[in-house]
Amino acid sequence: MYGMDDEGIFEQLFKMLQSSGPVNWKLAREVTKSLAGQPEPVEPGVAEEYQELSHVAQVRISTLSSLPSPATGELNPTDRATWAAENQQSFRILVEPLASKFTDMMGSAQMPGIGGSGMESMLAPLGPALLGIQAGTMVGFMSHRALGQFDTGIPAMDHDRPYVIVPNLDDFAIDHGVDHRQVRLWAALHEEAFHRIMSIEWIRGRFVELVETFYDTVDIDASDLLGKLSGAMGDPSELQRMLGDEGDGAGLIKGTSDPERLADLQAFTAFIEGYADRVVAIAGIDLIPSIARIETAYDRRRTEPNQAEQFLQQFAGLALERHRAIDARQFCNDVVERWGPETLDKVWDDPTNMPRLEELTDPIGWAARVLLDDASFEDLDPES
Repeated sequence: MYGMDDEGIFEQLFKMLQSSGPVNWKLAREVTKSLAGQPEPVEPGVAEEYQELSHVAQVRISTLSSLPSPATGELNPTDRATWAAENQQSFRILVEPLASKFTDMMGSAQMPGIGGSGMESMLAPLGPALLGIQAGTMVGFMSHRALGQFDTGIPAMDHDRPYVIVPNLDDFAIDHGVDHRQVRLWAALHEEAFHRIMSIEWIRGRFVELVETFYDTVDIDASDLLGKLSGAMGDPSELQRMLGDEGDGAGLIKGTSDPERLADLQAFTAFIEGYADRVVAIAGIDLIPSIARIETAYDRRRTEPNQAEQFLQQFAGLALERHRAIDARQFCNDVVERWGPETLDKVWDDPTNMPRLEELTDPIGWAARVLLDDASFEDLDPES
């Protein structure tokens, strides 16, 4: 029999593990709050400046780009904690598809000394709890890294509100010695470009399709997870530590995936970022004196280790490799230089027109696949 202290621990664990769905979002929120930190309200003057710059970005991109003009509402300049709270479930598509796999795994799990229905009933609540920890950790990490929705690497699913995360942009400006106002306008342009791309009719549906296809190939490493849980089952304080703020619950689930399906998803996210880069470069060239310096710093930042991206890669095998956006931007520039901006716009005519991963560095190969049936392309010399 456990003593009173152990009973208290079990009571806390029972409350922690309660969930009405495949993901314990209550636990996710607690983890996110722990990682994102306390709210730090944005100074009214700074918020007003972002609003003004957002209006400049809207007018500028409307003038220079063929992208649609969605009614996304006012830009939300916010702090890390507020962004995290308001985006807690926005990236659920990266966690929820694992629920059925996790349930199947738990249903067939075997541990020394525990078997059959007893094992299943003991582990059933752990699935939503562990997925909640994954979701909370992912958003918590993002809140310290992302500069705005445009910089998460993946589109939000539950809303299309534009955000910029003010303290992260301030840190970016300071770290690279760039004027704050120039960085703020650059971010406003990026956020505007990103949301216009995401408003294209088929974009979100295509993203969901690619993610679901990708997750169909994900395999969870049950042996490592069950080994850790086996050791914790006899020690409730250890189980609490694993699932608590100071534990390593975020590292309990590890998965692998099909490289081909991953490549499809990488190409999609990279092209969206690269195309937005081009739009921002054109829109900002006459407004932002230090835009080349900002872009160089941003490119370098994409190649650096990132806790949120490393976490996604570990638990789902989802390696976004955001540095590929640099190739995508060059792809866009090459296509326009060779065949004109109307040819690049054909990417948005149909999902199959988006470049594949290998085509991001082979625009001629893309043109041969996508444009050869186009009469206007027959008279063009792809080597010119």
